[in-house]
Amino acid sequence: MAPRNAMDTSKWPTIPEMYKGRSIFITGGSGFMGKVLVEKLLYSCPDVGKIYLLLRTKRGLSEDARITEMLKLPVFERIRNERPGAASKVVAIPGDLSAEDLGISAENRALLQREVSIVFHSAATLKLEAPLKDAIVQNTAGTAKMIELAKGMKKLEAFIHLSTAFCHVDHLVLEEETNDSPYEPEDLMKSVTWMNDEMLAELEKKVLAPHPNTYTFSKRLAETLVKRAEREIPAAICRPSIVVPSLNEPKPGWVDSLNGPVGILVAAGKGVLRSMNCNPEYHAEVIPVDIAINSLISASWKRVNDKVNKDKLQVYNITTGKLNPITWGEVVNRGRKHFYENPFEGAVWFPDGDIRSNKYHHALIVYLFHWIPAILIDCLLFIFGQKRFMIRLQKRISFGLHLLHFFTTREWIFENDNFAALNTEMCPKDRETFFQDPRNVDQDEYLKSIIVGARQYCMKEDLSTLPAARRHVNRLWWVQKIFWGIIYFYLAYWVISWNDSAKTFVDSGFDGVKSVITGAVTLVVGGKN
Repeated sequence: MAPRNAMDTSKWPTIPEMYKGRSIFITGGSGFMGKVLVEKLLYSCPDVGKIYLLLRTKRGLSEDARITEMLKLPVFERIRNERPGAASKVVAIPGDLSAEDLGISAENRALLQREVSIVFHSAATLKLEAPLKDAIVQNTAGTAKMIELAKGMKKLEAFIHLSTAFCHVDHLVLEEETNDSPYEPEDLMKSVTWMNDEMLAELEKKVLAPHPNTYTFSKRLAETLVKRAEREIPAAICRPSIVVPSLNEPKPGWVDSLNGPVGILVAAGKGVLRSMNCNPEYHAEVIPVDIAINSLISASWKRVNDKVNKDKLQVYNITTGKLNPITWGEVVNRGRKHFYENPFEGAVWFPDGDIRSNKYHHALIVYLFHWIPAILIDCLLFIFGQKRFMIRLQKRISFGLHLLHFFTTREWIFENDNFAALNTEMCPKDRETFFQDPRNVDQDEYLKSIIVGARQYCMKEDLSTLPAARRHVNRLWWVQKIFWGIIYFYLAYWVISWNDSAKTFVDSGFDGVKSVITGAVTLVVGGKN
C-alpha cells in the first residue's frame, strides 16, 4: 500500500535523466557522507554535469590535491574501474564555511551562480562536544551564507539541507516539519562573534537545554533559517538518524572513521569495552549511509519535479523505526555471533561486553573492568619500558559513551511518511538503483557486514587474518573461564572462612576427598604390584 503522502510521478523523468547535464554544488563532499554522495552521483548518474566541491587547504594539501587523493580511496574503486573518465567532473571550489562569503572568490561565486542547478549542503562540524561558538559559526552561520549564495543561483532547482533527526529532542513525536527555535538564529550568530570565552560558556549554559550538545542545537537553528527562506529557494530538509556503515554501496560495510557507534563497536570487539549504559528495549535509530545518500538524491529529484509545492519546504525524517525496527538489545544479541565468527585482531580480552540499563551497575563494571585493568596494564608497560596507551584509550571510550548516552537512553517516535513516499514515487528501476527501503534490509546480514567493514576499512585488518584471530579469541574464552573460576573459588572460600562451622565442614570435606584420592592411588598401586 502506498504511503498517504505519495504523489503521481509517472510522467516525471527518472533520476539519472533528471541529473543529465545539471551541475551540482556540494559542501561537506570530503566527509563520510559526502564521499558516498559524490561516488553515487558519478556512478549512477553518468551524464551528470560538473560536481563542484567546497574545499579548503588541509594538512598542506591544496584543494585540487585533496580531490586527487580522495578519488584514490577504496570508496571510489568502482569509479576508477568502471567510470574512469567520471573523475574529471569533480571540481574543487576553494572556500570555507566559517569565512566571509564562504571564502569563495568572486570568479568562482559567479561560476556557481551561473551553472549550478542543485545544491547539497552537508558540511558541518560533527563534533557533538564542539564549543557553542564553533557549532554556530559552522552549522548555523554557514547555512545562512549558503542560503545567500543559493538565492543568486539562476538555475537553482533544489537546495537540499542535511540536518539530523535529533534536532528537536524536546518533542516525543518528531514530525516531518520544522519547529522554530526559542532563540533567534541571527541574534546568536552575532553574539558569538564578540563574546569572550567566559561569556560564551555562560551563554551555552542558558540556551542549550533541552539539547544534549551544541551540534543538535545549532542544527535546529539552521533549520529555522532554511524554513524562512522557503519562498526564495526551492528547499528540502533531510534528517537522517545516526548514520552507520553502508548496506550495499559503494561496498557492503564501508566506513572510514571510528566516530560514533563504529568506535564503540571496535572497542567492544577488542575486548576493552565491557559495559554500555543503554536501555535494551529502546529502538536503535540508525541508518546505513547509502540509504541516507540515496534518500538525499531522490529528495532532490522530487524537489526539482514537484512544481505543485514549489514554494513549500519539504522535510524528510530518514529513519527506520517505523519501517524495520530493532532494539539496542537485539543489536547486541544478534551481533555477538558475528563478533565471534569475525573477530578483530589483537583482542586483549574475550569480547562479551554487555549493555546495562542501571547506571550504577554500569558504573561499577566500568570501574572494575575498564579502569582497573587499564591502570594495571599501563603500569606493566611502564615497568618494561613500553609506550602506555590503555588509560588514554579508556578515556576516549568513556568520552564516546558519554556522547552517545543521551541517544541510547531515550526513545522518540519518528514520523516518516514523506521518506516512505519517496520510495513509492520512484519508478521500479530507480527503486533498485537508488535503494532506500529499510523494510527490505536483512538486519542479521547487515550487522555482519558492519563488523567485517569496520575490521577491513577502519582497522585495516585483512580478511586472511580471520583464522588466526578466531584461534586467539578462542584462547581468550578459556582464559576468561579460568580467570572467573579462580575468582569465584577464592570468593567462596573467603565467604566461608568467616563462618567457623562452615569452614570446619569444608575443611573436613577436603580431608575426606584427600582420603578417597589417597585410597584410590594405593589400591591402583597395590593392584599393579
